Amino acid sequence: MNAPVHYDPSSDAWTKPLDQFDVSDPVLYQNDTWYPYFERLRREAPVHYCRDSLYGPYWSVTKYKDVMSVEVNHQVYSNESGGIQIEDQPKDMQRPSFIRMDPPKHDEQRKVASPIVAPGNLANMEGLIRQRTGRVLDSLPRGETFDWVQHVSINLTTMMLATLFDFPFEERSKLTYWSDVAICNVRSPDALVHSEEERLVELKKMAEYMLGLFEERKKLPPKFDLLSMLAHGESTRDMPLMEFIGNVVLLIVGGNDTTRNSMTGGLMALNQFPDEYRKLIGDPDLAESAVSEIIRYVTPVIHMRRTALCDADLAGQKIKAGDKVVMWYVSANRDEDAIGDPNRLIIDRARPRQHVSFGFGIHRCVGNRLAELQLKILWEEILKRFPMIEVMGEPKRIYSNFIHGFSSMPVRIPV
Repeated sequence: MNAPVHYDPSSDAWTKPLDQFDVSDPVLYQNDTWYPYFERLRREAPVHYCRDSLYGPYWSVTKYKDVMSVEVNHQVYSNESGGIQIEDQPKDMQRPSFIRMDPPKHDEQRKVASPIVAPGNLANMEGLIRQRTGRVLDSLPRGETFDWVQHVSINLTTMMLATLFDFPFEERSKLTYWSDVAICNVRSPDALVHSEEERLVELKKMAEYMLGLFEERKKLPPKFDLLSMLAHGESTRDMPLMEFIGNVVLLIVGGNDTTRNSMTGGLMALNQFPDEYRKLIGDPDLAESAVSEIIRYVTPVIHMRRTALCDADLAGQKIKAGDKVVMWYVSANRDEDAIGDPNRLIIDRARPRQHVSFGFGIHRCVGNRLAELQLKILWEEILKRFPMIEVMGEPKRIYSNFIHGFSSMPVRIPV
């Protein structure tokens, strides 16, 4: 599998007038053709205004340093005012959650969930994660093509979600379904739901199920699972329905998509850079560094959006109060001024965790260390068992400008 060609002089990214650029088009990510558009924006218009898109006008922030400056300035760039995606939620269907809040409410609710991913609890979970990972890998066929997404990525992340929520294990596929419903683009022909109304119907079914568990946990002494933590947290025990839906969706998607798509994207990237794969096979101690580099290279969350609370200057551009400001993580992670040779996977970089895939500042992904642990264990266990796992064809990517997701990827483990 060849590495993608990032500089394509035939792409209309180099000839189209900048005032016609719209990098919110999900087709760019489904077809994996987004690279030259952001390369040009970083060079010529690092903070760029798109006047007309499916999602209304918006600013694109494409360089690492500018993304960081928006991330840390929550007094000016708000999560609460308009949400975290370029696409607005319909007003009557908005689902508040702590990632869609500004301080102080954000800080109060985030504190409720954060103990589950504290270092001590991660150490307690490591043995279980390793045991399950080994069992899944040992069940894989040898010498025949199979789908890595279904057999490995979805399988492992769904089991982890069930553990985090203390969810009935035999019904854990519901968690994957709800996550896919929550993040799917309703305009995609493959979407599980085809309107925001349909999405809300399904998420209310999720809420009904989860509220039953939530009420049970309220009556029991506090335990170390997410629903029990929410049920006993002072700022979360009496949440309105839509806020409950928002926070449960956030925790399901957050515990699922970054890890699932990095499990797939990492194997894809190592096949694109076979010298790096051989380097990892030769030195399995590089697994931890390789995981951070994979998360940067794959960038499982494509963008995060903020809304300007007041007029501001950003890299010389005049942002107006109420403007959408979109931080393109995929671009910041490929910024040549911040990361050396950014279009290559280099598993032994000097500073492999220098990326924005988890965000930064007060909204940095609460479960980032758990995601890293799951991926590290996966690669440690792969390296113990298999030679180079071969990607047998192009992966199928989802239609989304928010999640860099894979729906399937054919692979083969040599006999």
